[in-house]
Amino acid sequence: MRPRLSLFFVAWLTMLLTGCGYNDFQRLDEQTKSAWSEVLNQYQRRADLVPNIVATVKGETAFEQETLTKVIEARAKATSIQVTPETLNDPAAFSKFQAAQGELGSALSRLMAVSERYPELKANKAFSDLRVQLEGTENRITVARNRYIQTVQEYNVLTRSFPSNLTAMIFSYRIKPNFAVQDEAQISAPPVVDFNKK
Repeated sequence: MRPRLSLFFVAWLTMLLTGCGYNDFQRLDEQTKSAWSEVLNQYQRRADLVPNIVATVKGETAFEQETLTKVIEARAKATSIQVTPETLNDPAAFSKFQAAQGELGSALSRLMAVSERYPELKANKAFSDLRVQLEGTENRITVARNRYIQTVQEYNVLTRSFPSNLTAMIFSYRIKPNFAVQDEAQISAPPVVDFNKK
């Protein structure tokens, strides 16, 4: 009778462990780290383009120095933040990193918008090539962020769902922070349209 009881216990334990989600946590945690690495690679690619863009724009003597300074400062801030694997589990650090990258993106967008006012700069082949590279990099950042968002969403759903949430509690798997929309309040406000304005 004892061998039957131990066989039943092993079968019950196996069923319990297969339904607990432990292996899913391992798989999704690795996928999250991989997706995050790709996001970091694309942010680094963008940061590496900035010095070349700044050097090219500096050749335009009349170019707005304030715009250049903001790009340089935003790059310095974005690259000074030390990103570790723990960043993925620390909402405050993640938010700080996201804000710094957002500032750099905004500063570069402003630089590109201002550069439209300078025909000589627009005609500069080196600047044109760098602009194309930057646009391509921004697209790659978007794709990498979307993959990361999807992976984190899967992980977080597993963390919150029963019975895998019990496994999450036992092994200290916490919900991972995800990218958020910057200026969410501003985006959610409806645009003001005034046809009477001249």
